[in-house]
Amino acid sequence: MLNRIVLIMLMFFCFNSSAMAQKSIVFAVPAAVPPMAFVDEGGEVAGYSVDYIKAVAEAAGFTAVLKNVPWAGIFAGLVRGDFDAICGAVSITEKRKKVVDFSIPYFEAWQALAVQKDSTVKSLDDLKGQIVGGKLGSVAFQETQAISGLEVVGYPDVNTLMAALQAGQVAAIVYDQPQVSYSIKTSYQDSLKVASLVETKTKDNFGIAVKKGNMELLDLLNKGMKIVNGSSAEQKIREKWLNNK
Repeated sequence: MLNRIVLIMLMFFCFNSSAMAQKSIVFAVPAAVPPMAFVDEGGEVAGYSVDYIKAVAEAAGFTAVLKNVPWAGIFAGLVRGDFDAICGAVSITEKRKKVVDFSIPYFEAWQALAVQKDSTVKSLDDLKGQIVGGKLGSVAFQETQAISGLEVVGYPDVNTLMAALQAGQVAAIVYDQPQVSYSIKTSYQDSLKVASLVETKTKDNFGIAVKKGNMELLDLLNKGMKIVNGSSAEQKIREKWLNNK
């Protein structure tokens, strides 16, 4: 009888362990912000945030399913339950905290002021009376709008933002440094440059967003993130995508 009870307990433990190991979490990834998240030449979602969430999944013991989802309406999709979480250059803001819950931060983004290569602009002070571009909804866009003397125009993604600067539609742009530097390096090396870094009043920390009140998932993510943050795995990801040693 005792042996039978032990056998049943072992079967129950194995079943639960297997179920936990097979737990899949679907992440919406707005894959239009290289090098944080983008679609590579093979049609796969790639980038810093993608590798990071894979490392978190390994550390916390779940399977990460990555789904390329356009930025527009992505938070509404999370609230509806179309996916479990959002990861990929998602800034943690007080406004968003009213709609979703956030994990601990995994990346702090500085803001880059980019201009055409022959421009003499060094800072936002040099742009009074001129048009400055920013990504709609970003921390930099919101804070730049509050600066007197600037006309600020919003763009839906980093690709259209960089193209507007290249075409001379704006005198400068302000956006997350990793994305701006990567875009210049890969597509605009001969025509655009980073003039300076801009310090914002609000720290621009990236986190993983989950549906409001989903504490079970939030705890699981934070558990894995605490293991990855500051680890050799995170350092390798930084070196791979940011060349930041």
